[in-house]
Amino acid sequence: MKAILSLFLALITAVNAESPAERDARMQWFREARFGMFIHWGLYSVAAGEWDGKRYGGGVEWIQSLARIPVAEYTPLKDRFNPVKYDPDAWVRLARDAGMRYVVITSKHHDGFCLWDSKLTDWDVAASPWGKDLLKPLAEACRKYDMKFCLYHSIMDWHHPQWGNKEPWRGNSATDAPDMDAYAAYMKGQLKELLTEYGDVGILWFDGEWESAWTHERGTELDDYVRSLQPAIIVNNRVDKGRKGMEGATLGEHFRGDYGTPEQQIPANGIPGEDWESCMTMNDTWGFSAHDQNWKSSTVLIRNLIDVASKGGNYLLNIGPTPEGEIPQASVDRLGDIAKWMESNSEAIHGTTANPFPTTPWGRCTMKAVNGGTRLYLHVFDMPADRRLLLTGMRNPIRSARFLAAPQEALRVEAKSEGAAIIVDRELTDPAATVIVVEIEGRPELATPPGNP
Repeated sequence: MKAILSLFLALITAVNAESPAERDARMQWFREARFGMFIHWGLYSVAAGEWDGKRYGGGVEWIQSLARIPVAEYTPLKDRFNPVKYDPDAWVRLARDAGMRYVVITSKHHDGFCLWDSKLTDWDVAASPWGKDLLKPLAEACRKYDMKFCLYHSIMDWHHPQWGNKEPWRGNSATDAPDMDAYAAYMKGQLKELLTEYGDVGILWFDGEWESAWTHERGTELDDYVRSLQPAIIVNNRVDKGRKGMEGATLGEHFRGDYGTPEQQIPANGIPGEDWESCMTMNDTWGFSAHDQNWKSSTVLIRNLIDVASKGGNYLLNIGPTPEGEIPQASVDRLGDIAKWMESNSEAIHGTTANPFPTTPWGRCTMKAVNGGTRLYLHVFDMPADRRLLLTGMRNPIRSARFLAAPQEALRVEAKSEGAAIIVDRELTDPAATVIVVEIEGRPELATPPGNP
């Protein structure tokens, strides 16, 4: 039986094999987007980071695990989940205005609660006072505003009796011999609902793969199954067992997944040779917390976006809506600030590739090919005392240099032994990051090997 299954998986894999050119075409929108919205929303928003008078920090979407809440006590949260203020159109407009190109929402987190009306379980939003699908209106809003609709889906499921790892507080604690084949069939059935009833899904963002019940073989089978339903879909590396912890890189080509998933960090040198995306929070939590007010500043968030893009990655920035369906005002304010910056500077993010220079002490650099040459975007965080932005090792002729937000202002260029320098005679225009555009001939040629800041 095992040999037959292996043969079957090999046949599916062969059918799903793609050429490098086909893969590049499938990944193109993701590589151009550079910026997306993560949405963690579910029953944990009702608890809001507190249980039995005790506050929990960090991942409050884990509160069932953190507080060891028995399923019988956790289940009644569904009777308090009623997002009467949910406005998916406004959510997507907020993301679009901030320069985000895709939205990833939790269809099901580790507690197993589904945000759509699944035919395979009553542990879903249809059993709440809201009683209606939350995903379909968001998918429709994404199509309306030309945004990619994407789904997070937890492999691990604390509620399902057949999930293979047991703890006393979990829903499968009474099952002596959990049947992972039965659970995998349940998960595939739910994914079939999501991938056949909600239109094109840009990304399936899997999570919860680290427990021993999930194996490389199951990850391979699941990846093949998902692609059989939507061949153009992008799947992260958490579908399989090859993720290197929170650093997110994929360990070995035999593991599945289209891109790496660093969490709450930006790799110092990116992840060379791999597509990747850093998912990060605005405060310290993914789900809604009533007490976590440790918000990052708008400047930090904008610079994180720039930093990620300068290293060839995507930035997936999280919001955690309330159980009423509102996005916290602190998140709205920060997305508004990002929108103002992106209004003038999105060109320096979307469609760009990684920085070519070995060092950029004044900030970061992104670039793109334009008209037979290369357009360098210098994101200036800190102006040097001599007001010269050194492009270390630059050998290409420079056609022009200007402020992106003020293209009529030409900047002087000075040749130096260690490279070219852009001279900035006036104050920077944006405290978060002022962008200077440098047009060069051809692709960057450096006297020293390229690297990252």
